Amino acid sequence: MITLVAAVAENGVIGAGNRMPWYLKEDLQRFRALTLGHGVVMGRKTWESLGGPLPGRRNVVVSRQELRPEGAEAVRSLEAAVALFPPDEELFVIGGAQLFRQALPLADRMLLTRIRRPYPGDAYFPEWDEAAWRLTASEARAGGPDFPWPYAFQTWERKK
Repeated sequence: MITLVAAVAENGVIGAGNRMPWYLKEDLQRFRALTLGHGVVMGRKTWESLGGPLPGRRNVVVSRQELRPEGAEAVRSLEAAVALFPPDEELFVIGGAQLFRQALPLADRMLLTRIRRPYPGDAYFPEWDEAAWRLTASEARAGGPDFPWPYAFQTWERKK
């Protein structure tokens, strides 16, 4: 099963200058809880932005460039990354924009943090047809002192 995990601003932004344009502690905690013990597949720029492997996860980096990432496996395509995992095992595609575009047609599920305000940025989550997906869970949050804007944790399942 292929699951996309992303935090997405109201205007589709997921990154700015190879970084997340916000800091949302609850989102990072949720990301860790969801992905721990699973495979995470990411593009080269996402890998570089992390500064090293995510602990407790099988890290796979997709790049057309020749890479030897310490603490991760490197492959040349998303299909090669998917082939590393048994078909019944859930793997998480964690970015960036280019890899999300490639993975969206293959994805079974999306775990999105929807930030309820626009952000400036240069990396965007791909546009997707909401009619092809079913919202199965949504947990709205009002924001707080550390992150004053509302957001929601959403689970989307592809309609069969």
